[in-house]
Amino acid sequence: MKIPADGDAQPDIDPLIQRALDGLPADFAGFDRVFQNEIRPALLSREADRIRAADKSRKATLIGGLVGVGGVLVSLFFARMPMLAILSGVVGVVYASWGGRDVGRLKKEAKTLIVEPVAKRLALSFVEDPGEVESIDRHRHVGVVPNWDRSSFEDRVTGQRNGVDFELFEAHLEQRRQTTNGKGKSQTRWVTVFRGQCLRFDFHKAFHGRTLVTRDAGFFNRFGGGGDMQRASLEDPKFEAIFEVYTTDQVESRFLLTPDLMQKLVDMEQVFHGGQLRCCFDGGEMLVTVEGGDLFEPGSMFTPLDNPDRIRELLDDFAAVFHLVDAVGHASKKRPSI
Repeated sequence: MKIPADGDAQPDIDPLIQRALDGLPADFAGFDRVFQNEIRPALLSREADRIRAADKSRKATLIGGLVGVGGVLVSLFFARMPMLAILSGVVGVVYASWGGRDVGRLKKEAKTLIVEPVAKRLALSFVEDPGEVESIDRHRHVGVVPNWDRSSFEDRVTGQRNGVDFELFEAHLEQRRQTTNGKGKSQTRWVTVFRGQCLRFDFHKAFHGRTLVTRDAGFFNRFGGGGDMQRASLEDPKFEAIFEVYTTDQVESRFLLTPDLMQKLVDMEQVFHGGQLRCCFDGGEMLVTVEGGDLFEPGSMFTPLDNPDRIRELLDDFAAVFHLVDAVGHASKKRPSI
């Protein structure tokens, strides 16, 4: 048994938990015990519900599939009734969807049971449904997201790291597109122009210029960075081959965009399971977007809820954010002053 400072005996950490959380940065020391003592019991209390919900979903998917596929085959090849085939398909899909509702509700609850204790331990604030997030306008202003006509947001996290205030949230941005058919009738459709993670870091120390970094030749690159921004060169040819960089201050950009920082950007893209990363240094802020990916999700509801891999993925997400803050802070301290 391990004896803590207050003399109260605590059980050893489950080896499965230790293996799952092995190799995390020092910032996350002790999360093995947090998971074992706080998060795991809460998840296990809902395990029976998970099993029932998963079984219901499997059965509904099977029955819905049989109704849909069977109905379509019978309607088309035997009854010769196309409308009945369509109806059969709709009924099958609706039934399968109904059967999965309990899984959806439980997944939302599991997300809260996992994320909130972790956020609390890291002194972070987590809001699953934040409503409108005002800082998205800053991302649009610097060009890391395009214009939009309709937006929705979720999973907003705010906190501080070594004096740097940061914010992370998921955004879904859409543009309204109108078309006119041959009869002159106008139709409106919504097109997703961005869906992914947005990050904002406030360093409380203004950058001298503006520097834009993109992972691909996206919408902003077509205009050469825009305004008085010029193409910048990176120190490392490896990263110059995969990033496009534009800046109003060549000297500052070289101090900021160190190989270590660029590697942290690549790492973040991989950890977030996204792509087409863009970031911009402007004013006293660094704004980052990563398309795709879906953070803070608890994982499949068809595996045991107390699987420690669920918390490992969450901690890896936060570690990527912390590493980026540290890399920018280190690079900014070396830049020349004016």
